[in-house]
Amino acid sequence: MNETWPLPDAARAFAVAGVLVFPCAPGGKRPLIRDGLGFRDATTDLTQIDAWWRRAPEANIGIPTGVASGVVVVDVDVHGPVNGYRQFARADRAGLVDGWELLVRSPSGGMHAYYPATAGVDQRSWQAGRAGIDFRGDGGYIIAPPSRRIIDDQPVPYTVETFATSAGSPLDAGRLRDFLDPRPAPVTRPARTIAGPGADVSRLAAWVSRRQEGERNHGLFWAACKLAENHVAPTDALDVLTAAAGHAGLSEREAVTTIRSAYRAVHGGARGSPASPSSSASRFAVPEASAVRVRGL
Repeated sequence: MNETWPLPDAARAFAVAGVLVFPCAPGGKRPLIRDGLGFRDATTDLTQIDAWWRRAPEANIGIPTGVASGVVVVDVDVHGPVNGYRQFARADRAGLVDGWELLVRSPSGGMHAYYPATAGVDQRSWQAGRAGIDFRGDGGYIIAPPSRRIIDDQPVPYTVETFATSAGSPLDAGRLRDFLDPRPAPVTRPARTIAGPGADVSRLAAWVSRRQEGERNHGLFWAACKLAENHVAPTDALDVLTAAAGHAGLSEREAVTTIRSAYRAVHGGARGSPASPSSSASRFAVPEASAVRVRGL
């Protein structure tokens, strides 16, 4: 299979080989079904696959990662000053990324390294933004060759670069993440009690550090509002939450901006006009499931 294959034929070929697939936006990455959560409906059913690609013949091919497909992927990015290849090479020298089965060149100049999933082990997706490397595991997906992205108004395909000459081996994703983006050191100052049974500043920061792409900014804003409502000093909130947000993949600038916005929302902005803390936080709270997640801190 190469970039000349029609995408409907390639999707069928994956399914016949037993690989779950689902359609993504032509020239893009977003799933076309179930409001962007289409990777949960991935299938090998040829009737369904034919129906999907009849409606969108140029749809890109998505493959769920983790237990669903039996593969996990290390996604190496290059954007601005961040070059994930350098960090991947550093991890390779440390013996942390051996065992890949397939290397794919992405349209943006990055790389996808495919590994067999570890049987019986749940390895969630994560981002190490400062290292330029993401991990696509359980709860994630990848765009597969011969899909195409639009770069500078031109279609550019995902292309297979190299197949391994020997059997692959599972990747220890947790160990790789700790190597690329070590967790912030524990806060030494005494923890302040905040709203919620048994919750404290350190545990709230740990919760922020586990937010995934798509929920990081809202989660950080919500956490900062909780600290503001409980009269935690802004400098303390910045110290604790900026490190936690960085671990989740946000830049320091993004984190600081979000935390300051939360404090302004709770305390009424620059003029100090009163605001309702509960209403300010709830407008930006992690929707519905937030209560469950906080209880699980």
